[in-house]
Amino acid sequence: MAEDVKPRIRVPSPAKKGEIIEIKTLVSHPMESGQRKDADGKTIPRKIINRMTVTYNGKTVFDAKLEPAISANPLISFFVKATESGQLDFTWTDDDGSLYKVSQTITIS
Repeated sequence: MAEDVKPRIRVPSPAKKGEIIEIKTLVSHPMESGQRKDADGKTIPRKIINRMTVTYNGKTVFDAKLEPAISANPLISFFVKATESGQLDFTWTDDDGSLYKVSQTITIS
């Protein structure tokens, strides 16, 4: 994982079975559009996260295509029904094919 990319996840815990919970993610990433120039006047290459997927115990619960207009350090939240204890796996895909992954355990009470 690149040093400048730091995913963070917030999952309520514990959650009650059947409860709709909000999952929040924040990724520290410059999201360079490819339209800016550096101090020497050279174009800074495009480098954005273009896809984010989340699975809950192996089943996809969130899948988003991200476009160049998204801000640096994107904050994304979504809702999911808490059905059982298990694992949420988050994957972000960068233009260059880099994958940034993090997992979070969800506990159902």
